[in-house]
Amino acid sequence: MEDKLLVLRCKRGSRDALGRIYEKHKKDLLILAIALLNDTSTAEDVVHDVFVTFVKTVEKFRLTGSLKGYLLTCVANRARNTNKARHLQSVGLDPAEAGGSDSDEPARLIICNEQLQQLGHAMSQLPYEQREAILLHLQGTKTFRAIAKSLRISVNTVKSRYRYGLDKLGSIFSEERRNETGR
Repeated sequence: MEDKLLVLRCKRGSRDALGRIYEKHKKDLLILAIALLNDTSTAEDVVHDVFVTFVKTVEKFRLTGSLKGYLLTCVANRARNTNKARHLQSVGLDPAEAGGSDSDEPARLIICNEQLQQLGHAMSQLPYEQREAILLHLQGTKTFRAIAKSLRISVNTVKSRYRYGLDKLGSIFSEERRNETGR
């Protein structure tokens, strides 16, 4: 309910409402972007770009579900596009992509936690599709059906990616434990 009120206030030009939306959701959006991109600076740019786009389109925006879910989907889509652009650049193609915006320091505070760094390292070892399914489901609290709809794939594919990703994470952490204990 608070998000609907904040969106309404944004439509009426309230900078305070926009600031509240940003402060309320930036941590979750940054965590998702960092996990999907494995690059803090690019993740910050992606989150800021999503908010800039949100501000530009807020007049026409109509909140029909969760604002957090909507913003997380926007970040995931922008991260996917950024990863595609990186891939094209690595094979020598020149994608048409707009530049990012200035970055702040909040993500540096988030990733300084050792456990978060370990999780990020483990997540980076997963294929992108599995990472995306896990993060959208757990961090975005989206249902498998909602994820499937936003990614335009079947629900069973999302469930499979999620399950395979969790299995691989379990294997990664088991291997790390074995290495730490010397077994």
